[in-house]
Amino acid sequence: MNDAPFDLDPALIARFAAIVGDKYALRDQADIAPYLTERRGLWHGRTALVLRPGSVDEISRIMRLASETGTPVVPPIGNTGLVGAQVPDASGREIVLSLSRLNRIREIDVFSNTVTVEAGVILQTLQEAADAADRLFPLSLAAQGSCQIGGNLSSNAGGTGVLAYGNARELCLGVEVVLPTGEVFDDLRKLKKDNTGYDLKNLFVGAEGTLGIITAAVLKLFPKPKGREVAFAGLSSPEAALSLFSLAMDRAGAALTAFELIGRRPYDFTLRHAQGVTRPLAQDWPWYVLMQVSSGRSAEDARGLIEEVLSAGLQQGIVGDAVIAASLAQGDAFWNFREVLPDSQKPEGASIKHDISVPVASIPAFIEKAAGAVASVSPQARVVCFGHMGDGNLHYNISRPEGGDDEAFLGLYHAMNHAVHDVVRSFHGSISAEHGIGQLKRDELIATAPPMAIELMRRVKAVFDPAGIMNPGKVI
Repeated sequence: MNDAPFDLDPALIARFAAIVGDKYALRDQADIAPYLTERRGLWHGRTALVLRPGSVDEISRIMRLASETGTPVVPPIGNTGLVGAQVPDASGREIVLSLSRLNRIREIDVFSNTVTVEAGVILQTLQEAADAADRLFPLSLAAQGSCQIGGNLSSNAGGTGVLAYGNARELCLGVEVVLPTGEVFDDLRKLKKDNTGYDLKNLFVGAEGTLGIITAAVLKLFPKPKGREVAFAGLSSPEAALSLFSLAMDRAGAALTAFELIGRRPYDFTLRHAQGVTRPLAQDWPWYVLMQVSSGRSAEDARGLIEEVLSAGLQQGIVGDAVIAASLAQGDAFWNFREVLPDSQKPEGASIKHDISVPVASIPAFIEKAAGAVASVSPQARVVCFGHMGDGNLHYNISRPEGGDDEAFLGLYHAMNHAVHDVVRSFHGSISAEHGIGQLKRDELIATAPPMAIELMRRVKAVFDPAGIMNPGKVI
């Protein structure tokens, strides 16, 4: 633990605290502790002050003072990120700005199919509010019980619904943002068509808090499906999974709302370690697919579509075995099996994780080539591959060799990243599909992205944050 004194002047701390009131200015290190690390424990920071403002005006005043005094600000927004964007550095100079008190759903407009929501609203709360209004908010993540909308937008979150509905950027129609200078950019519009110049909102969505603080947003809602069918299928290979995906797109079209690929190893880890899960299929297969079809017409239509897809897959020898959920509860159980995959890897020891995307058609070739790259770094390492095959995003994780040493394996972190990401780039893919850049991938982004892209990002950063106070050291 770093017990060095903080550089922040007590008088300056008092000025910041006065904006929100002492109750919402956390200065005791026991209260501050949850804001100083992230869920995987990879980064640990220091701060003398956590501010919990209750209004956009208070945030504006905080940022004006921060700009005037050159005080760096870190907005954690839910603290569920996986790349360290939400953690202050170890200097103790940065203050943390929590948006958890900005937690109102300002409006649900069922005619426009939009919801206007503040940044601190928990994703699951928004999902439930939409459901109560007979609408669907389709963003779905494993952390939805604790992650907040501001963080979802700042990281351009993906999840299991991207295939049908798009990621957070595609779900966002407008934003309200407090700039590093304290100025407020109010662009809370519900328009699906707007060609009046640059699309400024998309500079902030996915910027990980480096250009400003998203305080509210207008998001898209959708009609609730009248029928939902979920199936688990066993297959021989990623090539078979790709063929099944093509078949499902041909037969179900836009009704195909999820298509998840699961390797045998993460499947086995989940059966071994997760509580309350049951084996979806009686026989073991090298690969599995979790597929969902949703119909806006009827439950019978959804059932007919998924039966048609799987029957054709079985007849063509693409699918080895399959089961369609017999009830909503069993469908939820299938989805729970998928959602607990990441945590089920933890008991197997240290892991090196990759959140990558490649063109969907390249997934089988990527999996084959990446396995060779992994073996070249650690021959006995165990590939744990699963993800959103429908949109090309795989969580290509590597667990240490069975019985191996955690610390020794983590010493291979950079070599393993380099090997896997080289394969990703050979398929013109992305080294960060949905988790962002943060601290974890910042140096690699700078080293490997086109120089002009880095230069343009730096120019944008300089325009919006000339004092360099907005979440410094993250992304760029």
